[in-house]
Amino acid sequence: MAAAESVLKIPNIRWFIVFRVFFNARFYYPVFTVLFLDIGLTLKDFFLLNAIWAASIVLLEVPSGAFADTFGRRNLVRLAGVCMVVELAIIAFVPMGEPWLLLLAFGVNRLISGAAEAFASGADEALAYDSLKALGREKEWPNALDLLMRLQSLGFLGCMLLGAAVYDHEFVNAGLQLIGIDAGLTKPITLRFPLYLTLATSLVTLFAAWRLTEPPVDTHEDEAPTNARAAFALVGQTGKWILTTQIVLVLIVASVCFDSLVRIGLTINSEYYRMIGLPEAALGVMGAIGGLLGLFIPMLARKLVEQKSARVNFCLLAGLILLSQGGQALLIPYWGVIPAMGIGVSMFMLNFFMSHYLNAAVTDSHRRATVLSFRSLANNIAYGLAGLIFFGLTSGLAPESAETELTNGKIAVTSDAVFAQLLQAIPFIFLGLMAFLGSFTYRRVQMCSETPSNTE
Repeated sequence: MAAAESVLKIPNIRWFIVFRVFFNARFYYPVFTVLFLDIGLTLKDFFLLNAIWAASIVLLEVPSGAFADTFGRRNLVRLAGVCMVVELAIIAFVPMGEPWLLLLAFGVNRLISGAAEAFASGADEALAYDSLKALGREKEWPNALDLLMRLQSLGFLGCMLLGAAVYDHEFVNAGLQLIGIDAGLTKPITLRFPLYLTLATSLVTLFAAWRLTEPPVDTHEDEAPTNARAAFALVGQTGKWILTTQIVLVLIVASVCFDSLVRIGLTINSEYYRMIGLPEAALGVMGAIGGLLGLFIPMLARKLVEQKSARVNFCLLAGLILLSQGGQALLIPYWGVIPAMGIGVSMFMLNFFMSHYLNAAVTDSHRRATVLSFRSLANNIAYGLAGLIFFGLTSGLAPESAETELTNGKIAVTSDAVFAQLLQAIPFIFLGLMAFLGSFTYRRVQMCSETPSNTE
């Protein structure tokens, strides 16, 4: 605790932690899918918008690193804070009732939100680390990270519980009645409450970003004018290195195959929970339980990487994901939360495995961050493509292949029926990806003249 208090005395570390905690404090996360649907968008719109968000990150992630080196990390962090305020203000106050206006507003929101993620990614962490390095205290970076992660976990739990609670108008009205207030709030009013809360946290985020100062960075004077050019050159060199380093290429392809569908599963969890009968106020509880799992799953993952090979661990992970997806496809009332938790556990384990094996495979430290950025870039491209695929699937569903309801004298496919069909398709898509990954890995391993023992 004393070590944590010590790093908190450094202003940049203190404001970096505040920035990170509030930047990720998104009260709408536990109701992410249902918020989009209840506000007037369709499931097809939802997948399209998430593809736009991923595309925004993909286009800006690598250039933003060069911008940070050229124009200063603090300026990129500040820009991320401004973007967060703007993205939340747009959807918090957009008028309801006009589908085209809602789609336009949420489309702009997704573009700006992706830009905020790209601008903050790496720039804030580099600024904080260099602040310690300038003081000769870079060895204290683990203390800062430890404190940051604990505070982020607390913030996540709070957002999950409060965000879902204020979304449920019946829960809010009941709570107000306990203190003698008969507000009579309706669902169209309370569904924006998580957005208002996140808009408030975005102002704290922006304030923290503005309190950061640019630390001195060790740079040779003759290299300063070519920082951006050198950064882009390193990106190209690292890309070629990945393509010729078989184990790294296999790991990145594996990351893409696992991450895309696991992330889709997490993204649509709120609608899934509603379909298995959970009340909206319980969505935050489920999110909080998922956050608590993050305190224990890493210990299991650490034992697995110590005792098992990468091949065994990824096969176990694939089995867990497939069982969880199959369980979700059954839409079992209430008990369906168990396979949903399996998807959450899978993401924790996937991130741990990838961090361990990929860092072990990258022997050249000077390209480590760039390799990790390529993995992030590949994951976001795959996530965006998965969103487009599901967008296409929702468009292609025929009334005779799903349950229907009578609307305005016409037969129409219900959203629940479409969603159920998507859940049934996901395990088969995952099996196809695993077959491709197995074939790809086999061919690439044959090309490896030597494989490190800890990644075999």
